[in-house]
Amino acid sequence: MASNKSKSVKRFGARYGRTTRLRYGEIEQLQRKLHRCPYCHNVKVKRISVGIWHCKKCNAKFTGKAYTI
Repeated sequence: MASNKSKSVKRFGARYGRTTRLRYGEIEQLQRKLHRCPYCHNVKVKRISVGIWHCKKCNAKFTGKAYTI
């Protein structure tokens, strides 16, 4: 049976191969979670676009890596 790890990548169906879908799913899950702000140290940072992050608590906007801070 298929594992339940492929939640957001079910939209791809049987395309692109299992390994590619699993890697993409891990990256997507990591980028969508809330991260810790380097300024106020609260877990309120959300990704706006590639490399641009915004803290909802201290209203800081800064750059970082594409998928994580």
